[in-house]
Amino acid sequence: MDIYALEYDEDCPVICLDEKPYQLLGEVREPILMKMGQPVRVDYEYERLGTASIFVMCEPLKGWHHAHARQRRTSLDFAHEIDWLLTQSHYRNVSKIRIVLDNLNTHNIASLYKAFPASYARALARRIEFHYTPKHGSWLNIAEISISILVKQCIGRRINCIQLLNAEIASWEDNYNALVKPIKWHFKTSDARIKLSRLYPCV
Repeated sequence: MDIYALEYDEDCPVICLDEKPYQLLGEVREPILMKMGQPVRVDYEYERLGTASIFVMCEPLKGWHHAHARQRRTSLDFAHEIDWLLTQSHYRNVSKIRIVLDNLNTHNIASLYKAFPASYARALARRIEFHYTPKHGSWLNIAEISISILVKQCIGRRINCIQLLNAEIASWEDNYNALVKPIKWHFKTSDARIKLSRLYPCV
């Protein structure tokens, strides 16, 4: 939790990353559009059209959020998301990024070497510093707040294909980032040692 207490450093920002599974669903019957005094009506039946994994990133102190859906969440998918963050986002010129993430087996430097030539993977690895949430404590990842906002404002409904899903996410991202709402995290290390005492050594 100490990493969340660090002062803002534009040359070494703290980015939180997490994934959310998402089920692609289609309509069996066409919804009845809303009209005066009546909301849109959707049939309870739906068609399963596959799954996706949404990679979600946020920089809490800047109020920046990003999400992108992929078919899967393999080590290659993770590596390409990290590559995008380091080379194509507005963080491409920072010297290092501290990344908060959980203990999923793909969340490591080895994923970069699976996806890219060794020299390129090494160049990426030199610019990142992973900080892992405790086992069974992934809720301490602030990216989960971004996921909650994304679900409530954008994807908590039926979307039938990954292309539409990414288009809807991109629109949400542009609109929400324009609001510039930093996340104020109040849970401190001292609080964690009380609430999560079972995870800390007894000595």
